[in-house]
Amino acid sequence: MTSSYKKILSNLIKIAVVALAFWFIYKKIANHHDLKEFVALLRNIPTLQICLVLGSVFVLMLFNWGLEAIKWKHLIERVEQISLWRAIESVFCGLTWAVFTPNRLGEYGGRVFFLSPKRRIVGVVVMTIGNIGQLVLTNVFGAIAACIFVYRFIPIEPILFAAICGLSFVFALFFLVFYFNIKWLNGILLSIKFTRKYAKFYAVLGRYQKKELLQILLFCLARYAVFTTQYLIMFLWLIPDLSLLEVLMLIPILFFVQSTLPSLDLLDIGIRSVTALFFFKYITDQNIVVVACIASIWLINIIIPAILGSYFVFKLNIFGNTRRD
Repeated sequence: MTSSYKKILSNLIKIAVVALAFWFIYKKIANHHDLKEFVALLRNIPTLQICLVLGSVFVLMLFNWGLEAIKWKHLIERVEQISLWRAIESVFCGLTWAVFTPNRLGEYGGRVFFLSPKRRIVGVVVMTIGNIGQLVLTNVFGAIAACIFVYRFIPIEPILFAAICGLSFVFALFFLVFYFNIKWLNGILLSIKFTRKYAKFYAVLGRYQKKELLQILLFCLARYAVFTTQYLIMFLWLIPDLSLLEVLMLIPILFFVQSTLPSLDLLDIGIRSVTALFFFKYITDQNIVVVACIASIWLINIIIPAILGSYFVFKLNIFGNTRRD
């Protein structure tokens, strides 16, 4: 394929990605009942207060994805050196791709296209390490919160509760041990004849030391704290009679349940709402407000970044190195 045809095809792909993302976003937002409920809730709240609260949640969103960009830069250094700005571009570009793909799979493609072509497959493997780190925290905190929830709201026999706590401990410990020994996965893949021929792509799994993995996990922890804070701000603002500790207990459970269900980013709001209603019914009967909170955070954390990322999609050179201007 000549360079001119590659350029034309590259531009068509980028236009198609952005058009598809915006079409999905429009279709979801145009008739989004929960967002309309959220707007209705704001009508009796002073404008300054709305600006301060939503502004703080928006700033936390930028901080959250900024932390992800720093984490990505640290992770990919084992493969290719990129600047912090390039990492930010790739993260937001990936969010645009993710918004219309199942389980955010498009995020991998959108992000690794900012790497040189020969390093893109390895980049997918490296990105998986960061995602596993985030999943570890989601599962660990989710397991702890689930035990507290059962103790607080579900009347069961002490021996059954002890068994649940024991299983939760083993579950959390497994993920922590697996993460800090991610090189085991390299050994497992090498032992399988079919995957052995792809060793050059996943060999990077054996390069990360425990100290490096701990640094990545701390970035994941910072992100976890940021989006937990977003939920706290919104729930305690719109439902001020809620207990801080009870909300802190339920948020990790929401994250945990959502992480176990296959979804599409734009359909994920439905899963988030149903999950929130199921658990929050134990501490409040304001269902409309709960769903409105979830919808607003979904809009700020997923939709707005996906729209911002559309600009960076056009900076890709799909068939070669990204432009460095």
